[in-house]
Amino acid sequence: MIWPMMRVVPRATFLLTGVLCLLLQGHILADPPAPVPGQADAVPPPPMQDPVGFRRISKTHDVWIHPERRMVVVDGRICLRQGPLEMFACPQKTKEHEAIVAVSSDAMTVHAALLAVGAQTGHPVQFAPEYKAAAGSRVDIMILWTERDGQRRQVPAQQWIRHSQSKKELEYSWVFAGSGFFVDEETKQRHYQAEVGDLICVSNFPTATLDLPVESSQANAQLEFEAFTDRIPPVGTRVRLVLIVRGEPPASKPNRAPAAKDARDAKDGKDAAP
Repeated sequence: MIWPMMRVVPRATFLLTGVLCLLLQGHILADPPAPVPGQADAVPPPPMQDPVGFRRISKTHDVWIHPERRMVVVDGRICLRQGPLEMFACPQKTKEHEAIVAVSSDAMTVHAALLAVGAQTGHPVQFAPEYKAAAGSRVDIMILWTERDGQRRQVPAQQWIRHSQSKKELEYSWVFAGSGFFVDEETKQRHYQAEVGDLICVSNFPTATLDLPVESSQANAQLEFEAFTDRIPPVGTRVRLVLIVRGEPPASKPNRAPAAKDARDAKDGKDAAP
């Protein structure tokens, strides 16, 4: 099934906005302006705080989970604003030349976080004997950041990506393809394939952790998507990605009774209001 970009109903919008407001309580700031000659160096921005109500799962990577909300938070920075794309986000020091966001985590930690909040892997894209699109739990992605003037912003990741030909905004959500492993013949060690940079892809890769469920070429001359430059903050801006797992949770985790869930949603939305 092809997943179109989420269209949130009013009550869900209220709840999601409340949760994201809590996430924005952390310091998510663009880099400060360059120091003025003759003055002391500019004070660097304060470190980002842990998102409220989430649990950090790594001492070395900026990844948090909220299993009840089925959300994963990953922090990073904008690394590209213009040009063709193969990824939306990659681990830092991998494919920053063709991704908008470089995250402060490896790909395997993000994969583990998605599993921890109930996402289910499907399979990566297949090209032979015939094309088969990537599949898995649908994952929507929100981007949170703070402008230099202090204005807090949040948008779906699709708003930063557009079709190269039509210039229209990306209309699909991602799926949890799950990448895969290979074994080094010499060391016999297993390596997670997405660590090369293929974390959140917009071109189809059989090594992708998250991929689009539609055909999208990875050939340089035929790349389907590009950065929506006018909508993207300056390179270096700190951002927070919120990965939201959609669909039914695994059967081992029964759904909460609807009445209780509605009451909880209303309370959480109220408590999270700025």
